[in-house]
Amino acid sequence: MIASAVLASDVTVLGAGIAGLAMAIACAQRGRSVAVIEQAAALTDIGAGLQIAPNGGRVLAALGVTPRAIASRAVHVIDGVSGKSVIRMPLGPGFRLIHRADLISALADRAADVGVTLRLDTRVTDIADGGRALHLSEDTAMPTARLIGADGARGRARAFVAPDHRGAFTGQVAWRAIVPVDQWPAEAQIHTGNGRHLVCYPLRDGRALNIVAVEERTAWTDAGWSHTDDPAHLRAAFAGFATPIRRLLDRVETVHLWGLMDHGATPRWTRGVCTLIGDAAHPTLPFLAQGANLALEDAWTLAAMLDDPAGWEAARRPRVARALAVARSNARNYHLSGAKRILGHGALRTLNVIRPTAMLGRYDWLYNHDVTAR
Repeated sequence: MIASAVLASDVTVLGAGIAGLAMAIACAQRGRSVAVIEQAAALTDIGAGLQIAPNGGRVLAALGVTPRAIASRAVHVIDGVSGKSVIRMPLGPGFRLIHRADLISALADRAADVGVTLRLDTRVTDIADGGRALHLSEDTAMPTARLIGADGARGRARAFVAPDHRGAFTGQVAWRAIVPVDQWPAEAQIHTGNGRHLVCYPLRDGRALNIVAVEERTAWTDAGWSHTDDPAHLRAAFAGFATPIRRLLDRVETVHLWGLMDHGATPRWTRGVCTLIGDAAHPTLPFLAQGANLALEDAWTLAAMLDDPAGWEAARRPRVARALAVARSNARNYHLSGAKRILGHGALRTLNVIRPTAMLGRYDWLYNHDVTAR
C-alpha cells in the first residue's frame, strides 16, 4: 500500500539541476510555494565547464544569482593541425566561463534564501493521474498541483510527457576532461580538424582547463549515456594536432566519453499538469554552448506563464528550434576537410582582418535577447 505524503506545494520541480533550481527560484520570487525533488543524495562538486552568454546571464541576474566565474574575452578558432589562428572574435561583456558545480551551488543557495524546499535522495518511480501524483521510491505518494519536469532527457518526466520520442546518434562522440594548467587565455578556443575538433577554456581561478573533444564515428553501441574512457584513446584521436594540444592531452588522467544524440525538441512539452523544460524538453548539442542558457530562459519564461503552458510553448518553441538548428550546423563547420577547409579558413582569416566581430554578429538574435524584460 502506498502512503500519502505531505500536501502539494504550488509547484513541484523534478530535478535540482540548472533548469530545475532556476525554475524553483523564479516561481518562489513570484510568491508560489515550491518543492524540488532530486534523486541524488547531495549536490556534489561534479560536472565540468559551462559557457554563460548574456541571454542566460540576464536570467541569473534577475534570479539574484552570482556564481563564481571567469569573464570570457573571445571565441578563438584555431587550425588544429598547424596551430595557426583562423579568427579571434572578441566578446563584449556578459560572457562567462563557469564550472557547473559552482553554478549549481549558487542556484541552490539562492533557492534556500527564497524558501524553496529541496528534497534530496528521493527517486520518483512513477508519474500518475495526469501528473497530479508522484510515486516515490519509499512507497509514498506525493500530490502535485503543478509539476515541472527538469530531470533531463532520460528522466521520468520526459518519459511521461513524450514516451515515444527518441534521439538519433549524430555520428559523433565527445570526450570531456578537466586538466590543471599554469595559465590560459580567458577565452574559449575551438581547435578544428578533419572530422574532429576540440574546445577548451579556463575555469575557476584560471588554473583548470575544461576540454571537450569531438570525433566523428559511424556508430555508438555503448548501452550507457556516458562512461569512463582510456585517455590514450583521446590522445590517439588527436595525435595529428599541433604540439600544444598534444601536450595538453598528455596531462589528462581521467576522461569521460559519450555518444552525441540529436533529440531535437520533443513533439510536446506538456501533458496534464506536467511541463518539461531544459534538456527534458529539448536536449541541445554542445556546438553553440547554449544548453544552460536555454534552460535558464525556459525557467524564467515558464514561471511568468505558469497558468498557460500551451501559450508558453507556442511562444517559446520557435526560438529553441532555431538555436538547436544552429548548433547542429556548427558541428559540420568545425569538421571541414580538403578544399572546403582551405577555402573556409581563408575566408575567416580575411574576415578577421576586415571585421572580426562580424561572425558573432550573426548571433545577435541569440545573445541580445532579454527574456526578463517581458
